[in-house]
Amino acid sequence: MKIQDTVLAEALPESLLAQLRSHLFAGREEIRAYVHSFGCQLNVSDGERIRGMLREIGFTLTEKREEADLILLNTCAVRESAEDHVYGILGNIKHEKVRNPDLILVLCGCMASEEQTSEYVRKHYPFVDIVFGTASLSRFPQLLLDHLEGVEVSTCDTGEYDAMYEGIVPSREHPFKAAVPVMFGCNNFCTYCIVPYVRGRERSRRPEQILQEVRELVRDGYREIMLLGQNVNSYGKDLPEPITFAQLLRQVEAIPGDFVIRFLSSHPKDATPELLDTILDSRKIGRHLHLPVQCGSNRILKAMNRRYTVEKYLETVDYLRQRDPDFSLTTDLIVGFPNESEEDFQGTLDLVQQVQYDNLYTFIYSKRRGTKAAEIEDKTPDAEKRQRMERLLKLQREVATAHYQRFLGRTLRVLVEGESKREGFLMGKDLAFIIVEFPGDPSLIGRFVSVRVTQTRNWAVEGVLVTPEEEQQ
Repeated sequence: MKIQDTVLAEALPESLLAQLRSHLFAGREEIRAYVHSFGCQLNVSDGERIRGMLREIGFTLTEKREEADLILLNTCAVRESAEDHVYGILGNIKHEKVRNPDLILVLCGCMASEEQTSEYVRKHYPFVDIVFGTASLSRFPQLLLDHLEGVEVSTCDTGEYDAMYEGIVPSREHPFKAAVPVMFGCNNFCTYCIVPYVRGRERSRRPEQILQEVRELVRDGYREIMLLGQNVNSYGKDLPEPITFAQLLRQVEAIPGDFVIRFLSSHPKDATPELLDTILDSRKIGRHLHLPVQCGSNRILKAMNRRYTVEKYLETVDYLRQRDPDFSLTTDLIVGFPNESEEDFQGTLDLVQQVQYDNLYTFIYSKRRGTKAAEIEDKTPDAEKRQRMERLLKLQREVATAHYQRFLGRTLRVLVEGESKREGFLMGKDLAFIIVEFPGDPSLIGRFVSVRVTQTRNWAVEGVLVTPEEEQQ
């Protein structure tokens, strides 16, 4: 399979490339770059585009930070603990900078989009050479040239992505699974979330740009296409000719080829019947929806500014399950939002019991500076929050153990992703995003196979390979 690892010629002007190379390769045959992306899949996708630009400039990518001539940290700002982790890494890199004064150190991403953070880095970590925010990604080569020519560079802009973004072809880290951003930013302003402040407002890519990227990926042998956005089901509302996310999905599905379509993340308030029907009627779109509910209490949902009720959320679940009782659902849950009562938490437990999720992504609330929720005085003890989390996870294990029984004896179509931790076993996911483990040869990695389920657990199923002849019997 061909891995895309270059940049379209028009993305980086030849004059800019020539200037960069004259500085970078003076007296050197090879220059190496280390890129580390933290956080969500959108951040990872941005990191792949940065890798692509670096390759085009002439860098050799390395996985060893200690041998790099340029170190780039593409940061996450969702939690303050994520920022603290980066500061710890910067402290370690300071010693590397002392050993190698020519080392170029770059800080970018969501953390770098916060003006106060950018200022803090310049004051306390002056050895960081380049700082730029999420919306300045395509400007990175020019910022690098400015640095090489002795100009101090720093930007925390969160405005529009410019047209050059579309010319950047990522250096993808995976040989048959690809993430394709369809939009950037968020307009929801949930009170616990910093994303709208560091990613800016919602901005949709044009459908023809997305479709062209997917066509090239499918042509190059990619088997899973993940469409990304902070809220993908808001896609298209801001375009000159508005288009719904459901319409985009149908256009992607129409592209010839054997591949599966997935997407992240969805907001319950925008999960329209059109979107749900599009998923249910499709043969390529995963029969799975990650639908973050965050809490099972209307009082807390209002305090979070989620703009739906538990009852409205359950209407969406009921719609899906009426058409497909086995439809796969996963969700995000926050335990211990400021002043969450026992009654509020019981609502969350009741919701988990009622919906029967295949999996939960759970978090104990963490105060995030710069958000509205951070201003709320919280009187719930941390010990009580931890105890509630334990109760939630215990319930989910019980729910999932019973819910996964529906797969026993079924034959699932699985994209083989790699070797399992169990010797002799492979693992992959079916159309419903269910983890499947089975004995098999590594030569099957990257292919679709049929697996008959023989055992279930509370997070995965196990089975055996089924031949095409056996399927027809």
